[in-house]
Amino acid sequence: MITQRRIAAAMSVSAVLLFNTFAFCQASSSQSDSSSQAQTSTDKDVDLLRKDIRSQKKQIIAANMNLTDKESEQFWPVYDQYTNELVAINDKKYAAIKQFAQSYDTLTDDQAQSLTKQALEVDESVAQLRMKYIPIFAKVISGKKTALFFQLDRRLVMLIDLQLSAAIPLVQP
Repeated sequence: MITQRRIAAAMSVSAVLLFNTFAFCQASSSQSDSSSQAQTSTDKDVDLLRKDIRSQKKQIIAANMNLTDKESEQFWPVYDQYTNELVAINDKKYAAIKQFAQSYDTLTDDQAQSLTKQALEVDESVAQLRMKYIPIFAKVISGKKTALFFQLDRRLVMLIDLQLSAAIPLVQP
């Protein structure tokens, strides 16, 4: 349990750093000369932080799933496939956050509505992905372990989302 809390704390810090990188992106985009270089650097930093968060998430899941050797052999390839699909969905979330950060001071009503729709579409896509993978995971691990995996997955994603939400300013009408 202590290890789980340490890893969760590390993930929280990573999520805050991820948002700070987006905030930096907003600040650096106002400087016209070095904007594209700063943007490229920021994108690389965000990619590295996302990889680090995925690694920490995998460690937490491994520490809590208590998989047998046979289950591990079958579970991890499915997990990696699931994660790859989740990353593709989350790319859209991070693109929307980046767009919000870059246009925060000049955000129009249309942009705000578009970003809101994008966020809701991401949520819907994640829910659909989880539904798709319930029977896939259930083929390689028990129903209870499948439920445990999705509990862990949802909690970890909520933790990251909570940290991001706390750091992202509200839209100003």
